[in-house]
Amino acid sequence: MANFMNLILNENMKIYRRIRTWIMLGLIVVIPILVSLIVLLAGGGDDTSSWVMMSLESYFLFMLITVFTVVVASDSVAGEFSQGTIKLLLIRPWSRSTILLSKYIATILFGIGFTIVAFIVTLLVNMALFNSTSTTELSDGLLSGISDWNYIIQVYLLKFVTLILIVTFGFMMSSAFRSSGLAIGLSLALLFAGNLITGLFALANKAWVKYVLFMHLDLSPYIGGGSGPIPNHPTTLGFSLSVLAVYFVIFNLVSWTVFRKRDVAA
Repeated sequence: MANFMNLILNENMKIYRRIRTWIMLGLIVVIPILVSLIVLLAGGGDDTSSWVMMSLESYFLFMLITVFTVVVASDSVAGEFSQGTIKLLLIRPWSRSTILLSKYIATILFGIGFTIVAFIVTLLVNMALFNSTSTTELSDGLLSGISDWNYIIQVYLLKFVTLILIVTFGFMMSSAFRSSGLAIGLSLALLFAGNLITGLFALANKAWVKYVLFMHLDLSPYIGGGSGPIPNHPTTLGFSLSVLAVYFVIFNLVSWTVFRKRDVAA
């Protein structure tokens, strides 16, 4: 166990010794501060709720965090192959599965760390600058009637599930094709084209559309007991999580199978 923890620590060192990681972290910290200050200076401080600002900033930051984590995940494996450093890892007394697992865990820890930073920054900044009275303003439009605090917590939890799936997909593509650019491109397409594809599939009055990955990447419609993200096809949160769990297992099986059998002699 100690050796495995050292392996994860080594992967984290690879991530955080890069300047790009600290630039990414700086953006996560600075963007909500700048946005909140701009709104305040523009005269919106009196009638703007801190919860509304936190919600808007959090949605944007989650997109950035997903992009950043996908970049780290894609480079974690493909970068080792392109730089030739993968051979240095494989000659050490660790199995390929252990090496890949350490990379995956380090990547997920990166996403968790950035998510925590985003939550703390958006919460503190907006509580300091705007009206922080807890209401049901955020959820009133959804007729859910839950508190703003409860709403924000659910947003973060559900968005993080989406982040895990997209990052796992990028990790799989990186393992399968050794190309960080391809992995990043396809992962971002999965992230940004999800709503469009969901709308197109929803037009088909077929039961199978409920099993398509794209249909479950946005879980926010479930907040407050909603009927799900698929128009005209009511589902439950448990059903969506089950579908995502199946894809999660498939993505990881592909990653581990390909990586364990990958020829690194060339």
